[in-house]
Amino acid sequence: MEIKHIFFDLDHTLWDFEKNSALTFRKIFRECEIDFPVDQFMKHYMPINHRYWKMYRENKIKQDELRYCRLKDTFQALNFDASDQLISLLSEQYIQNLSEQTALLPYTLDILTYLQDKYQLHIITNGFDQVQYKKLKNSAIDTYFKTVTTAEEVSYKKPHPKVFHHALNKAQANKKESLMIGDNLEADIHGAIQIGMQAIHLSNDKTQYKRSITQLKELMGIL
Repeated sequence: MEIKHIFFDLDHTLWDFEKNSALTFRKIFRECEIDFPVDQFMKHYMPINHRYWKMYRENKIKQDELRYCRLKDTFQALNFDASDQLISLLSEQYIQNLSEQTALLPYTLDILTYLQDKYQLHIITNGFDQVQYKKLKNSAIDTYFKTVTTAEEVSYKKPHPKVFHHALNKAQANKKESLMIGDNLEADIHGAIQIGMQAIHLSNDKTQYKRSITQLKELMGIL
């Protein structure tokens, strides 16, 4: 069946989470007078953040635990003495400032412009309502999407089927006519496939899934 609807993940798929996080930490470290190399901090923070997001998706931790513990564990790994008060402050400042950053992954604007006249475009994200809509608007890509579905809106997180069914209903889309594009094999790809959608995995490792790309521009040869 012909594809009519394309659903994108946001973080790590269109919006450059790693670059924007580094810019945010650089800003708040400077404001809080923390003299620590951000590049070194990010090397530890990214895998720790990934691990906590997996636990959050699996409902093993709550939102406030995710926000606090990922920072606490990173500072501990770096043997940097950070008080609970400082970690809480940084956690709040990070959320407040993150959505102000606007870096997109390469070819994001090119591919959205290419696709917008051919398909109806949508977002499905596990990110927090507080920041996801701001990311879209501040990055000037909000106008490309007919609908945005967040995990908080549904009270479930990808890969739970209810998130995808809610997004399809909101978009008035048939699952057989819908395609999911995302970076997370478990949350985006397996989640979409289990309810009957098609999927394309954005990944540096093409062996993880049969339909995969390493850069968004490859979609021009597929869609």
